[in-house]
Amino acid sequence: MYKYLVLAFISFSFLGQIAQAQDRYAVFFKYKPQSSFSLERPSEFLTERALQRRVKENVSPDSTDLPVSEGYVEQVKEYATAILYQTKWLNASLVVADLEAVQNIEQLPFVDRVELVGKGYNPQPNERLRTPESESKIQKFLPLEKANARTLVAEELPSDFQNSLLGIDKMHEEGFKGEGIRIAVFDVGFPAVNTINAFSHLINNGQIIDQKDFVRPWNENVFTDYQHGTNVLSLIGAMEAEAYISGAPNAEYFLAMTEELLTEYKIEEYNWLRAAEYADSIGVDIINSSLGYFDFDDPSMNYTFEDLDGKTTVITRAANFASQKGILVVNSVGNYGPSEPSLVAPSDSPEVLAIGSVNQDLAVSNFSSRGPTSDGRIKPDLAAFGNGVSLIRNNGSIGPGSGTSFAAPQIVALAAGLWQARPDWTRSELIDNLLRSASNYDNPDNLIGYGIPDFYKALYGEILSIEEQGEELVWKVYPNPISGNSLKIHFGKNLEASFTIFDMSGKSISNLQLKRNSNKDPFEVNIEGLPSGFFIIQMEDGSDIKRQKLIRY
Repeated sequence: MYKYLVLAFISFSFLGQIAQAQDRYAVFFKYKPQSSFSLERPSEFLTERALQRRVKENVSPDSTDLPVSEGYVEQVKEYATAILYQTKWLNASLVVADLEAVQNIEQLPFVDRVELVGKGYNPQPNERLRTPESESKIQKFLPLEKANARTLVAEELPSDFQNSLLGIDKMHEEGFKGEGIRIAVFDVGFPAVNTINAFSHLINNGQIIDQKDFVRPWNENVFTDYQHGTNVLSLIGAMEAEAYISGAPNAEYFLAMTEELLTEYKIEEYNWLRAAEYADSIGVDIINSSLGYFDFDDPSMNYTFEDLDGKTTVITRAANFASQKGILVVNSVGNYGPSEPSLVAPSDSPEVLAIGSVNQDLAVSNFSSRGPTSDGRIKPDLAAFGNGVSLIRNNGSIGPGSGTSFAAPQIVALAAGLWQARPDWTRSELIDNLLRSASNYDNPDNLIGYGIPDFYKALYGEILSIEEQGEELVWKVYPNPISGNSLKIHFGKNLEASFTIFDMSGKSISNLQLKRNSNKDPFEVNIEGLPSGFFIIQMEDGSDIKRQKLIRY
């Protein structure tokens, strides 16, 4: 398994005293009988947010949304040493068992197959270790940097360059900071998030709506272990006045620990899968994942390049399920460049936004993994700044770090702001507009994909290109978004102009002739009676025509 976390020292714990002959297995079931739940009553196993997302995406609840049969689990429990969890999308139980128990489980009439997914087990809670990583494992990860940070100009925040590269500064000016969007972050740990000042708004405002450890289900505290998750979260949701701001500080967050560090087995793909199922059930909109898998401690579990076809690996199948249910999955492409191909699962998924890294010169970072997939598709999809990214460390300080793990969360923040601005967009529409806005859209490649996306271009598309032509006079529409009735427009040099408002299908709703006393004053129009929604306004004076999207609350 490739893991491109920036990791150093850690060990995970789990379970009670178990004999060393115990391993971890996935027990797959042939059927999915239900005694308590029905697809006719989906609110019993999905939250209202999850159901609303399905309505918007035109996706109906199906058998994959139903839980695993409790009766099956009870019978498996008679032989297994422990039940870790169930996966409803793959209709299986993850268990700890010895070979004799596995043989008995395989004989149960409802069991399809049993697969080894992890050798051994994690120590019990009171045996938590703090063993240093082996030297070979340390070398696989990119260390946090002590130097080589960007030189800041006067009054520049450390986060300004990376934000401006994506247009996040403009996104904030328009009032979009991720409010109403729910983001899941899958990682190895989130130490000190509950005490660092830059995250205090998330704690005080209740924006961390849930937390779970899928490695050690008994652990109720994710604010521990290695800091990579803290670093990643800071690039999406951190905010500290006059010091640092990321793209989506107003979003809600679900923090999930899915990564085992000291061992590399397929169980971690199942941890990710279970976290995605839970994220779906509580109405998460976006998943940020900085994990990737290809080879393992047990070579028999290894994948081949041919398996990176977008449909084969466990984690890619999990990401596909999440995407099909309307969740935007964003995954860093990996730190195994410059060889080509060098991506890892689930970045091979056609549904996942795989994110590469660019340096300060906006060229591909040397370490950033390359595509293509085994079936010839371009990867990564997009790129963001990943060399010397400014982030928050677990001691609260701001410092640089490098890796595609730190490029991906910036795209997540951008996507959150865009989805706040355009809540009517489906997941596919959001992806399409992100790709169309990117710097390399006309000539995508396997280095940076479609390139670096831009907020304004993604939100306004072709309308923006019209606005930017011949921009000699002031052109401004405000307030936008608007909740009141008085709309002001700076346009042209004459005292009269034609005003038209269109709905998003292009149908004219209203046409007025506006007047003003001075061309230094804005035109004013009363939009009382205009319903909430998205519209296009047009101002026209002879050959001078301007258009802009208007958001009405």
